[in-house]
Amino acid sequence: MELALKDIRRHLGKFLATVAGVALLLTIVLIMNGIYRGNIEDGVWLIENTATDLWVVEGGRGGPFNESSRMPLDSYRSVAATPGVQVASPIVLYTAQRPLGGTGESQQFTIVGYDVFGGLGGPGRMAEGRPLRAAHREMVADRKLGLKPGESVSLGNDSYTVVGITQGAVDASGNPLVYLSLPDAQQVQFEQDKHAIVAARAAALRQLERLGLRDEQAAALLPLVTGSGNTVNAVLVRVAPGANGAQAAQHIRDWLHHNVYTTAEERTLMLQGRLNRMSAVLGLFRGLLVLVSIVIIGLIVYVLTIEKIRSIATLKLIGAPNHLIVRLILTQSLLLTLASFLIAYILRGLVAPGFPRTLAFTDAETFTTFSVMLAGGVLASLLAIWHALRTPPQLALGG
Repeated sequence: MELALKDIRRHLGKFLATVAGVALLLTIVLIMNGIYRGNIEDGVWLIENTATDLWVVEGGRGGPFNESSRMPLDSYRSVAATPGVQVASPIVLYTAQRPLGGTGESQQFTIVGYDVFGGLGGPGRMAEGRPLRAAHREMVADRKLGLKPGESVSLGNDSYTVVGITQGAVDASGNPLVYLSLPDAQQVQFEQDKHAIVAARAAALRQLERLGLRDEQAAALLPLVTGSGNTVNAVLVRVAPGANGAQAAQHIRDWLHHNVYTTAEERTLMLQGRLNRMSAVLGLFRGLLVLVSIVIIGLIVYVLTIEKIRSIATLKLIGAPNHLIVRLILTQSLLLTLASFLIAYILRGLVAPGFPRTLAFTDAETFTTFSVMLAGGVLASLLAIWHALRTPPQLALGG
């Protein structure tokens, strides 16, 4: 140890520069761990946070997250009448990109519309303010959007007052969530530009005229032709205490012809569908980064040993035992790896709060990464030791 420390003090600048470079590389590895785990946690957060037993969606669909699902609003009443169902609550999920806040910058977010009065699907991770209490013109938004309680926000033709702020409430893509009452969310989702409405009405009237319908008859049928936005994306179900959830789900499938998923099944759909490719790509990059880091650490340890090969030959010439040389190389390798990982761990903590995506870290993954890096450093040391022990003493004399 003493000999290794003396050598480090002698080449302190080179050692510190090497530690700094390796630390930055390890920081990227640790952040990639956080991105990989955070991508999964973001993807399933909304599913797990929604306190529901069953997700009822359009028949033949894998919605509402992996595939579009459209159901009539009144379908929740039929679901509520199913034996074993305690609560059935409609919900709307809609991704939007609109200017929000005083900056006027366009931001992407996901709107969640739910039944404010006792319905399921309300906001989680509340950080400030309160949940929604009014049927209209109130909003709960995530902190990522930069809004504050009491602020007035325009969505479409209406203004909404921010009554609550969440922290880390995001959808599967990491977009912040905006919670509105169900009718407000439907209005935002299906609201059309005035010119588009005029054009759609004119096209519908022309279609009715081709069918021989005019004037009052055409005007009466016009709402049916132009369609309605009175739909929801899913119905959330809470099973009554003591009831059989599987039987209730089968009843809904058989008699109402909807698809029904438990929370666990919805989570599996997300992991195997929308998150599957992204998790595979992130996992591949994480593995490549770990492999590259091990190779770089190994090369650095080997090069540091080669640079002092003449000094090692001198030690052998004056009769130094082999274990002294082994300890010199192994100690420096361990100090390099430990110091680099410690700095990387500190940098990770500094970067995480300001990172644009959720970074999720587990002690097990951090320890595994540290163990792999340490094992790589030890392996590189063994290769360097093998080369050093084969160095002839006469090399110190220029031989």
